[in-house]
Amino acid sequence: MNAKEKARKLLEGFKDGNYAFGLGVLKKAGVFASELGKKVMVIAAEGDWLEPSVAKIVASIEEAGAEVVGEIVTGALPNAPREDVYRIESSILHYQPDCLIAVGGGSTIDAVKAANVLASLGKYSNDIETYFGTGQVTAAMEKTGSQLIPLIAVQTAASSAAHLTKYSNVTDPEAGQKKLIVDEAIIPLKAVFDYSITTSAPASLTIDGAFDGIAHSLEVFYGISDNNYDKAKEIAATCIELVVNNIQEAIKNPENQEAREALGLATDLGGYAIMVGGTNGGHLTSFSLVDVTSHGRACAIMNPYYTVFFAPAIEKQLSVIYNIFKEAGFIEEDNKQLNEKELGRAVAEGMIKLSASVGFPTKLEDLAGFSDKYITRALEAAKNPQLDMKLKNMPVPLNASLIDDYMGPILEAAKTGDFDKIVILGQ
Repeated sequence: MNAKEKARKLLEGFKDGNYAFGLGVLKKAGVFASELGKKVMVIAAEGDWLEPSVAKIVASIEEAGAEVVGEIVTGALPNAPREDVYRIESSILHYQPDCLIAVGGGSTIDAVKAANVLASLGKYSNDIETYFGTGQVTAAMEKTGSQLIPLIAVQTAASSAAHLTKYSNVTDPEAGQKKLIVDEAIIPLKAVFDYSITTSAPASLTIDGAFDGIAHSLEVFYGISDNNYDKAKEIAATCIELVVNNIQEAIKNPENQEAREALGLATDLGGYAIMVGGTNGGHLTSFSLVDVTSHGRACAIMNPYYTVFFAPAIEKQLSVIYNIFKEAGFIEEDNKQLNEKELGRAVAEGMIKLSASVGFPTKLEDLAGFSDKYITRALEAAKNPQLDMKLKNMPVPLNASLIDDYMGPILEAAKTGDFDKIVILGQ
C-alpha cells in the first residue's frame, strides 16, 4: 500500500461518512447543507481564485433544495483576527440560519467556529476571551442548555485541517498574540475538501499549508503517549512522507493534481494527528509571531530547534522521521553512527534543508521586522495558563518556572541558527 492509499484509508476511518474528500467532490457541500436545514448562511474567504468555487457551492446548495440567506458573508483575514469573529457573529445573529457553511482556509473556518460560539452562547458570555482554553464551550453549553448552529466546513487550502478539528485559533492584533479554543463541540458536523481547488492557490499559501501539516503530525508524534504511539506513527509518517516527496513538484507545476492530492491528504492527516494528540513547542511559539510571519513559516522555523531540545526523549520518533528525510535526499549521515543528540541534529538539519529547498526562512533573523521583542513576547505567552496545554504536550514538559532557562535558549538558537545555544534539560 502506497502513502496515498494509506492516507485515504486512515481518513475514511477517521470521519466515517461525514467527510467528502478527493478530486471533484465540491458539490457534496449542497447535499450536506440540505441534510442540516433549509436556510443556509455562507461565509467565504475573499480571493479571485476562490470565486468560481464559491459559485459552485452556492449552486450545489440550491440544487439540493436549500436556500442561501442574504449575501455571501466575507470570511476572515489571516490568523482570524477577533474583529472578524465579532463581525461574522453579527451576521449570524441577523440572518438566523439553520446551518452555516464556512468556505476558506484555516483562518476563515476558525473564525466561523468562534463566531458560532458567540452567536449561540451569547447569553452565557459574549466575550470571546471566555472560551479560550480547553473545554470552555462545552461547559457553557451544559450550563445554558444551548446548542451550536450546525456547521459545514469547506476547506480550500491544504494547511491547518481546521475543517476536521476541535481547534479555533483567534488573534488579538493589538497584542500580536494568538489564542486557542480547544473543544470537541466546535468540530464541524460535516466537511468537504476538493483537492483540485488548490491548483489555483498562490505558491506561498501552498508552502505555508504543507509545513503546517508537517508541524501538526511532527509535534503530535513527538509528544504522543505510549498507548497511542502506533496510531500516531502511522499518521505522522504518512503525512510527512507525502509532503516531503510532493511539495517541490506542487510548487514547480501548480496544476499537477497528483501532487495537489498528495498535499491535501497529508494536511488532512495533520488534522487527524491533532485529534489523537496535541501540538507543542513549534505551535506555541508561532502564536507570538503572527504579525511578523505566517503560521506555516513560523512552525517550519521553530520545529528543528525544538527537535534538538527534545532529542533525548524522542529517539524512537526521530528514527522514523530520519528515514523519511534520508530517503528523500535531505539527510546524508548514517543513522547507525549517531547517538540520540546527533540523531536530533541530523533530523533538524534535514528539516532545514527541506525549508531551504522551497525558499523558506530557516531562522528567526531571516524574517523582516523580527526583533528581540518577539522572543520576550513568546516567553511571556508560554507562561499564560490559557496555553498551558502546549507545554504539557511536550515530550520534555516544561512549566512556567522553567520557561526562561530552557525555552529562552531554544528561541535564541532559532534566532541565529545556532544549535549549540540550546540547553538540554537535565544535562
